[in-house]
Amino acid sequence: MNQKTKQNILLAIGFLAAVGLDQWTKVLAVKHLMNQPPFVIWEGVFEFLYSENRGAAFGMLQGQKFFFVIVAVIVLSAALYAVIRMPAGKKYLPLHFVAMFLSAGAVGNMIDRFTRGYVVDFLYFKLIDFPIFNVADCYVTVSMFVFILLFLLVYKEEDLACLSFPKKGDSK
Repeated sequence: MNQKTKQNILLAIGFLAAVGLDQWTKVLAVKHLMNQPPFVIWEGVFEFLYSENRGAAFGMLQGQKFFFVIVAVIVLSAALYAVIRMPAGKKYLPLHFVAMFLSAGAVGNMIDRFTRGYVVDFLYFKLIDFPIFNVADCYVTVSMFVFILLFLLVYKEEDLACLSFPKKGDSK
C-alpha cells in the first residue's frame, strides 16, 4: 500500500470519527438539554443551551434546505478534489486535515437537516452573547481559519499548483 492510500484511509477514519463526535454531542444535547434550563459551565461566560437552527450561521436563510444541500455538495466536492490532487506527505498534511474537518462539519450539519429538519446547536458563549453553535460549526470555522493562515503564511502559489485544474494538453 502506497503512502497516499494509507494517508487517505487515515483521513477517512478521521472524517468518520469527527462526524461521529459531532453527532454524539448532538444526541447528548437533545437528550439532556432539550426543554431544560441552560447547563452553566462558567457563570455568565459559557453554557450548554439547546437550540434548533433551521438556517445557516447565526440563523440566516431559515428553511432553505435545498440551498444548504447544494452548498454542502460543493464543499464536499471541492474537498474531495483537493485531497485527490494533493500529494501525500508532511508538507500537505495540514491541508488534508483542513479538508477533512471542513467536510466533517458540512456532513455533520447536513445529517441534522435530513434527519431532524434543523441543526442542533448547544454551545453558547453568554459573555459575548455569541450565537449558539455546535461541534460541526467549530470544525468549519476553525478549518477555514487555519486554511486562510496556511494560504497567507505557509504555502506559496507554486505549492498549490497541484490544486489547479489541468490545462488542455497536460499529461496530468
